[in-house]
Amino acid sequence: MDNAGYTSLTRLSGLMREMQVVANNIANISTTGFRSEGLIFAEHVVATGRDEPSLSMGTAVGRSISSQQGDLERTGSDFDFAIEGEGFFLIETPEGQALTRAGAFVRNEVGEVVTPDGNLLLDAGGAPIFVPPQAVSVALAPDGTISADGQPLTVVGLYMPNNPLEMTRRSGTSFTVDSGFLPAENASVLQGFLERSNVDPVRQIARMIEVQRAYELGQSFMDAEDNRIRDFLRTAGQRS
Repeated sequence: MDNAGYTSLTRLSGLMREMQVVANNIANISTTGFRSEGLIFAEHVVATGRDEPSLSMGTAVGRSISSQQGDLERTGSDFDFAIEGEGFFLIETPEGQALTRAGAFVRNEVGEVVTPDGNLLLDAGGAPIFVPPQAVSVALAPDGTISADGQPLTVVGLYMPNNPLEMTRRSGTSFTVDSGFLPAENASVLQGFLERSNVDPVRQIARMIEVQRAYELGQSFMDAEDNRIRDFLRTAGQRS
């Protein structure tokens, strides 16, 4: 395969991956706390030899997580929390600790504050948050302090990744970071609210159309290149 073929295949591969990312964003328009993703492309230039033109290819090298604030929706539930500003909740999952913006929590039968999947919400010290099952009134201050029947219990942990570019999506709304976390300084938390998905549906649908058209053009080029090579081989065979 010549350079044009390699370049086209690389582009088509990247466009296919971007289509998957965009489709996943659109599928999670209504998912609480969902963070939209974008694909990062990089150009790689390789020398092919002296007095020969270089080969340039664009490849998808990673994904970026949008930090845009989603709209806040009032629910009135005591264990629905929403973050204003930067930061994530820290939860304990079977695979280890993870960050999330999805603040729909519940209190289980023993008083632990957990996600709907049963993952523990952690406080500022990295310990599970416990609210006595018999507590009638539960309040959350903007600084994250949880009180039960007027008695302060603990502070909800708000964290930031050490390196946002290393965030990896573990599941729909949770992320891991290899370099670890640090406390979030410019964030507050609201009780009785949930943060909606930050996906912009109009922009994502428009991008899907652009990617689809770009993929079709690339496929047309590959078909034309294949026909050109076939015609050349057929003509060369007839002359020989």
